[in-house]
Amino acid sequence: MCSMTWKSFRLWNMYYQPVDIRVPHSSLYALKDFLKKNNIPFTVIINNVQEHLVREREEMVRNAKMESKTKSFNFAAYHDLETIYNFMDTLVANHSKLISKVNIGSTYENRPMYVLKFSTGGEQRPAIWIDAGIHAREWISHATAVWLADRIAKDFKENRAHVPSILSQMDIYLMIVANPDGYVFTHISSSPLSRFWCKSRSATSNPKCHGVDLNRNWDAEFGGPGASDDPCAEDYRGPSAQSEIEVKNIVKFIMSHGNFKSFMTLHSYMQLLMYPYGYIGIDAPDWPELHDVATKASKALNSWHGTVYKVGSIFHTIDQASGTSVDWAYLRGIKYSFAFALRDTGEYGFLLPADQIVSTARETWFALRYIMKYVCDHPY
Repeated sequence: MCSMTWKSFRLWNMYYQPVDIRVPHSSLYALKDFLKKNNIPFTVIINNVQEHLVREREEMVRNAKMESKTKSFNFAAYHDLETIYNFMDTLVANHSKLISKVNIGSTYENRPMYVLKFSTGGEQRPAIWIDAGIHAREWISHATAVWLADRIAKDFKENRAHVPSILSQMDIYLMIVANPDGYVFTHISSSPLSRFWCKSRSATSNPKCHGVDLNRNWDAEFGGPGASDDPCAEDYRGPSAQSEIEVKNIVKFIMSHGNFKSFMTLHSYMQLLMYPYGYIGIDAPDWPELHDVATKASKALNSWHGTVYKVGSIFHTIDQASGTSVDWAYLRGIKYSFAFALRDTGEYGFLLPADQIVSTARETWFALRYIMKYVCDHPY
């Protein structure tokens, strides 16, 4: 291993057997030799990541031209931040009696952070929070949230799928892009590998390393195991709890509202539906109910396309993680707090093909809808 440096590798998934690792071509043969000598089995899943990146970019360019020509929005495609924000404006304009756009603050690079509010009227009503894209490279989460926004509006208008009933009792707040700076960086940076950027884009104590893992920065046992104090690490927690403006903005909004009953966050990948805790291996006080809800939601998801999700606490399903948003929400009294890790289980990883967006979003909607209906039926 002397000829290689582990810092040149990037772990895509380190919580399961087998582990997923992105390896630079210059280290490939040395790594294979090491694994063979130590009798460690391995399989090459993606032979050439660069080819996938080029294909993904070409598809986005073709889709942008098509959308510009037809003045339409293709839900089976990935989009940049500007296009997503324009989509939100159009959706609000088309459903102005149901949807409003709320600016909850600006990012480190001074981009607005928007939340879509779905409401049939009233202030500070019981509410459900859903966010996506807190990890920039998890594009399927953003694309799923875009589809969900449109689906909620359509189901309400067409009086179907329990949506009118849910919105008669609760408001839904949907944040499609929780990490705008990081998401933009995955699209516009000159380095192809920026597509795998995870963190925010804030300055750190190391001028060569930018950003914080925004899902390790929450005031929920911040600084504990499962988060790094190294500014160059992908899971860098930041200098202090809620040091990052993006996290501060969300926290301020949720706390000032004061009546959220459910908190759900969309990630990828590994097909998981998780609940607290992440920071410790003990059961949360509401563990039996949370596990039952998550299990039934995963069955609802499975009913659409047969996709199998693993259910459990964050700690026991992936690994110990401190400073996460789900633990923060639960510790603040939002009982029905869940984290989704969407498709797939490693065949494509963070490069899930665009032709899987709609099916991923639709099955996720089945699970989210089950949870939302359950929350409405079990007030607290």
